[in-house]
Amino acid sequence: MTRALVLSRRSMLLGAAALSACGRKPPARSEPEAPAGPVTLEAAVAGAWRTPEDRARDAFRHPVESLKFWGLKPGQTVVEFWPGAGWYTDIIAPFLAATGGRLYAAHFEPDPADTAGAVVAEAFRRRINANPKLYGQVQVTAFGRTSGEVAPAGSADLVLFLRNLHNWMAAGIAEKAFRDAFAALKPGGALGVEEHRARGGGVPDVLATDGYVEQAYVVKLAQEAGFQLAQASEINANPKDTRDHPFGVWTLPPVRRSSPRGQPDNPEFDHAKYDAIGESDRMTLRFVKPATQQS
Repeated sequence: MTRALVLSRRSMLLGAAALSACGRKPPARSEPEAPAGPVTLEAAVAGAWRTPEDRARDAFRHPVESLKFWGLKPGQTVVEFWPGAGWYTDIIAPFLAATGGRLYAAHFEPDPADTAGAVVAEAFRRRINANPKLYGQVQVTAFGRTSGEVAPAGSADLVLFLRNLHNWMAAGIAEKAFRDAFAALKPGGALGVEEHRARGGGVPDVLATDGYVEQAYVVKLAQEAGFQLAQASEINANPKDTRDHPFGVWTLPPVRRSSPRGQPDNPEFDHAKYDAIGESDRMTLRFVKPATQQS
């Protein structure tokens, strides 16, 4: 693959990813008056402000179990990379606001060529800022090829990469994501990763062409940035996922692609087989920034 083709593909994938964490148009959201803040993760997940579409995905994303595994606690400072339309933000931000914590949302880096990303990022910012009683004072920063710090150095207790590594690999910025996360974390802080999991055992596809990533490759990238693997979990595993789908991971819910990227939807495509699988098989990993740095 020539460099020109790689760069073109990276630009195309980033623009598509801007519609959500995996390319889906964000659902319409109402802005109800916020009740008393949720002081438990269970209460945040049960919050009436979350859309029915988002709630329906809880069975596949296991937000309470995942966030507890990654180590989210009351009062923490958290950085969420590329929150998209805010699926996880709608849980994390109210919880942190109610418990004295703080959220940095490192959204898409401004890019004149990426109008879709700009629309999503601006809609996210407006929605969050319109309801400070619910979301608190979320600090929206940016992550991308030339972005600066996502949060003040050494300030974060927890950083989250939530189904975005494949996009960063395609764009050639995955290594930067790990470096930026490492810089933002306090010594002893944690990095939580949720990502579509490749079958493993082969040669890693460093561009994540089908959206799946080898777990060993993720561990390698994290370790090269200075992280230590603390624990791996099967919370978000899906043994039904065969990974041999015609349009990559995006054939599965929630995207449900029915034609190659950039082409019109195919109304004759039979989604039944892929809907029966559900969402993808995913790795769920927790890394730590060492409490003391090697000299």
